[in-house]
Amino acid sequence: MARKTSERGSVTLMTVERGLKVLRAFRSERASLTNAELVRRTGLPKAVVSRLTSTLLQLDFLRLVPGKREFELSAGALGIGHAYLATNEMLQTAQPLMLELADRLDVSVALGIQDGIDILYVGYRVSRKVATLRLGVGSILPMGTTSIGHAYLWALPPAQQRQLIDECKRWTTKAQSGALEQSIQASFTELENFGVCAVMDGFQRRTYGVALPIRVGRQGVLMSMSCGKAAVKLDLQSERARIAPALKEAAKQLEATLHDFDGYL
Repeated sequence: MARKTSERGSVTLMTVERGLKVLRAFRSERASLTNAELVRRTGLPKAVVSRLTSTLLQLDFLRLVPGKREFELSAGALGIGHAYLATNEMLQTAQPLMLELADRLDVSVALGIQDGIDILYVGYRVSRKVATLRLGVGSILPMGTTSIGHAYLWALPPAQQRQLIDECKRWTTKAQSGALEQSIQASFTELENFGVCAVMDGFQRRTYGVALPIRVGRQGVLMSMSCGKAAVKLDLQSERARIAPALKEAAKQLEATLHDFDGYL
């Protein structure tokens, strides 16, 4: 009996893990996905994805796009995310500091954590002064091509860092792989020399980011923090020099403010 109970528990756990994998496949850059797209993003068998989307529809975690055979996140899933953002002490504490930095530098400011080989924005504030690069909480940026991703990679232990870099390279062509490695290593050199790294066109054309890693709370949660903006003509080194002092000061202040935070993200 105990063995059967254990087997049922393992099956249930696997089902939950797969269901969460489907939900995590929905990214902010595209709201709706077909079953075929979910299969490609999750790596799960077609029949499994079909069963899971049917179940998630019934539970109100997904809904069908009217007139299409595509799914998008529904109230159940969004409610969990909003509750998380509304009740997370660390993120609420960070918001005023991020907005002050955004207004001072006339940029957007983001806090990111790892999401596979991507960076997930869990905090985001934009300067009130002018229109700039507008993404938002929940945005997903590639770790291998962005300043906020490079900063996160740089702060990891060597073995984990190498593993993630190799994984990022596996998602590129052979021709792109060498350039990706070179860009990451250039950012590592900048971080060692200046404490920040700057990348142009890392996620969208004519945009830049300047970033550094931070560790917050008693658990030393690793995050990365960036300032970014859309710009047609820009001297990236000059912009890095302009932003770096204020970004490093804000990061130090955030780490000090959240020194006693005792939770995880």
